[in-house]
Amino acid sequence: MNDDDIERTAHAMADAARLAVLPFFRTENLVAEDKGDKIADGGFDPVTEADRAAEKAMRAVLGARRPNDSVIGEEFGKSNGSSGLTWVLDPIDGTRGFVAGSPTWGVLIAASDERGVRLGMIDQPYIGERFWGGFGQARMSGPQGARDLKTRGDRPLAQAILCTTFPEVGSTIEGAAFREVSRACRFTRYGLDCYAYALLAAGHIDLVIEAGLSNYDIQAPIGVIEAAGGIVTDWQGGPALDGGRVIAAAGRAQHAAALEILGRVVAEG
Repeated sequence: MNDDDIERTAHAMADAARLAVLPFFRTENLVAEDKGDKIADGGFDPVTEADRAAEKAMRAVLGARRPNDSVIGEEFGKSNGSSGLTWVLDPIDGTRGFVAGSPTWGVLIAASDERGVRLGMIDQPYIGERFWGGFGQARMSGPQGARDLKTRGDRPLAQAILCTTFPEVGSTIEGAAFREVSRACRFTRYGLDCYAYALLAAGHIDLVIEAGLSNYDIQAPIGVIEAAGGIVTDWQGGPALDGGRVIAAAGRAQHAAALEILGRVVAEG
């Protein structure tokens, strides 16, 4: 596989998604339908025409540039290919933030094969920031220019900044485990969707802990964070490619300390 072509294709897809989604953002006539799926807090699970337009735009880029690749997208499911490479797409991660006018949503793009995530990309069209990692590099670009990405590295939980999207985190026991980690950290921030993973890769926070994720929620962040020197696993320390309970950490110290708490509380529950 041509690494350069994969990266260029990811950027082309993100460019196309930006053009498709921005005309819908912060508009009065935006309609949010409830998909009715079970999500972390059991509440409203929206989808908009912007979600569908962004995924269609990305699939069109793939159809023109790499028609033999497989695709898994949140809105239009799986399309099988023959190349061995699969693109895993979330056209708007954080649709509730999108509907609320908050710029913490993003477009998630991952290119994966049998070895795992080869390239991950988190794009925020409204802010104009893009984070990507893979093939030996981790980079970002935005209003302040372009630079390399690097996580904060090891630090104790007492100095750590923790993030998650939903205060409930998931089930009752998952929420209790999260809150136990939160009590050990310096402070906790909520509601950042995929932007929290970008902040971790960029060296600003230490931990993201979530539950109930899908593969299209986490594969792009895995690519970005691991390339920047971070760690992404499930709550047992195993692979997180399929989603579920996920922890992302800026260093091994935070990761190990948080895993011990999560595992203990879940086992006791």
